[in-house]
Amino acid sequence: MTDASSPSAAPADLPGWTHVYSGKVRDLYRPAEGGPAPAERMLVVASDRVSAFDHVLSPGIPGKGELLTTLSLWWFDQLSGADGGRRIPNHLAATHALVAGSDDAVDLVPAAVVGRAMIVRTLDMLPIECVVRGYLTGSGWKEYVAEGTVCGIPLPAGLQDGDRLPEPLFTPAYKAPLGEHDENISFARAEELVGAERAAQLRDLSLEIYRRAAATAEAKGLILADTKFEFGVDADGVLTLADEVLTSDSSRYWDAAAWARGTTPAERMASFDKQIVRDWLAAAWNGRGTPPELPAEIVERTAAKYRELLEKLTD
Repeated sequence: MTDASSPSAAPADLPGWTHVYSGKVRDLYRPAEGGPAPAERMLVVASDRVSAFDHVLSPGIPGKGELLTTLSLWWFDQLSGADGGRRIPNHLAATHALVAGSDDAVDLVPAAVVGRAMIVRTLDMLPIECVVRGYLTGSGWKEYVAEGTVCGIPLPAGLQDGDRLPEPLFTPAYKAPLGEHDENISFARAEELVGAERAAQLRDLSLEIYRRAAATAEAKGLILADTKFEFGVDADGVLTLADEVLTSDSSRYWDAAAWARGTTPAERMASFDKQIVRDWLAAAWNGRGTPPELPAEIVERTAAKYRELLEKLTD
């Protein structure tokens, strides 16, 4: 099998599946002709690749693909009602299929990617990344310092880096092709892209999921500072949660106790995601040319944070 830690590595050759696309972290496959999987299914494989500032870095984070997939599956279960809320439709499909003419079932996930792959339903994916911000940090903090706004939304004066926002903000982005920057857009622009009714559905559902997930995280001593979701529409027109959900790659998680007692931004925002990678790269690279290789110590610390988050959330 190809080394998934290499950014330039070719996608794995998986029996019964045909590779169709690779993103920064995930590889996407469709059923091969004559294979056991129905034509309306897809295989999503999470690699160990890590990206920052729209660049895939080297080396990858060992075990990251399995950790991300495990956490996504756990959150899909929570949002299907395990957290006490209503069921949010998601893209997951059965991982086994019956063999024609018998009662035998075949495992649709190839052995080479067990633990880091999901069988999903095909969807008409929407071109909007649904970002929800519950706390002021990152690019939002930079804009607030300069303009007093986050994605053009005015905020009260006097907020500090890492402060909780008065209300969670829905700040959509246009999903750019691989290698290009996602573009923050206004809600009006989101309406232009998907229609006013669909944009309102995306906003309301994203905020609902964020609030539920933030409450779950809080009960585990964690703060969900911000996150991003992707949605598609199924054959019946149902808005459906897709891709990864509430992982260390798509979300900022902080330690709640450290946030409460911290006196500096670094102490308050003790992170359980790839912020270690972002911070190191920002200090070590001027943004030109090819990013430098990640030091072993940064790789090990990041892997430990991914594992720690999974353990804290899922007990």
